[in-house]
Amino acid sequence: MPVISVNGMEIAYDDRGNRDNPAILLIMGLATQMIAWPEAFCDSLAAHGLRVVRFDNRDVGLSTKFEAAPPVDLGAVLQRVMAGEKINPPYDLTDMAGDTIGLMDRLAIEKAHVVGASMGGMIAQIVAAKHPNRVRSLVSIMSSSGDPGLPQAKPEAMTAIMLARPDGSDRELATEHGMRIYRAIGSPGFPTPDDELRAKVGAAFDRSYYPAGVGRQFAAIVASGSRVEMLQKLSVPTLVLHGADDPLVPVEAGRHTAAQIPGSTLTVIPGMGHDIATGLIPILVEAIATHCRAADEQSNPAIIMEKSN
Repeated sequence: MPVISVNGMEIAYDDRGNRDNPAILLIMGLATQMIAWPEAFCDSLAAHGLRVVRFDNRDVGLSTKFEAAPPVDLGAVLQRVMAGEKINPPYDLTDMAGDTIGLMDRLAIEKAHVVGASMGGMIAQIVAAKHPNRVRSLVSIMSSSGDPGLPQAKPEAMTAIMLARPDGSDRELATEHGMRIYRAIGSPGFPTPDDELRAKVGAAFDRSYYPAGVGRQFAAIVASGSRVEMLQKLSVPTLVLHGADDPLVPVEAGRHTAAQIPGSTLTVIPGMGHDIATGLIPILVEAIATHCRAADEQSNPAIIMEKSN
C-alpha cells in the first residue's frame, strides 16, 4: 500500500475506484488499522460509483509512530480524568482530523464523503464541523458525541479494552488477546467464526503490531472532550449508524449524536455490536451508498431535475 507525506508524517493509504467518482474517506477507530475496513466493504462501495480511500491513522498500522513520545497507560489516564485533572497528550482528535484534510490535499480531493467508525467517527465529526466546505456528507458509525453524561461501556467490554497488550514477541499470545477483545465487543447477531476472527487478528499482527500507540490514541479521545456544541452547528448531510447491541459504545451514544446534528438520519441496526462483521457489510454498504447518493443529488440541482422529468 502506498505511503504519502501529510503534515510532516507518513500516512499509509489505499485508493480504489474510478478517480473521477465522488470520493469517500474511511477513518478507522482506536488502535485499529485501515484493513479493519474489509476488502469486500471497500469493493462494494467502489461498485456503487465511489472512489474509496482508507488510511492508517497516526500511531497505528504503517503510518508514522510517535515513538519519541512517552507511552500512555490507559488506566492512569482514566483515573486522572475521573479526578478532574487535565491531560496533555502529544496530539488530540483535532490533530487527527487535520491528517484527514492533509491527505485529501495530497490526493487532490476537493470534497469527500467522510465516514468514521468509533474513534474514527469522532474524527469525522470534527472534520465536518471544522471543514464543512471539504465534506460532501458525514457518516458516523458506532461513535459518540463525547457527552460525559452518556452511558458507559459494559464492564466486560471495558475490561477487554483496558487489558495490557502483550509485547510483540509472541504472535499467538497477541492474537489470542485480540480475539478476546473482538469477542467482548463484537456483534451478537452477526458472530464471526473463530477461524475467520483468528485470520483477521493475525493479519493485523503481521502487518503492524504497535501497542504503544493505543494509549496515545486513547488519551487523544479523552483530551478532546465533548463535541456537542460542535455537532449542533453541523450543516452537512449526516447519517448516524449504530448497533442496537453495542457493548463498548452503547446505542444511546448514537442516538445522542444524531439528536445533536440538525437534519441527521439515525439508523439503529439490531444485532450489531462494535465491529464490522462480514454479515453486516451489505447492510452498511447499502445505507452508506444510499446516503452518499442522496447527498450528492441534493447538492447538484441538475441531477434532481433530471430525475424528476
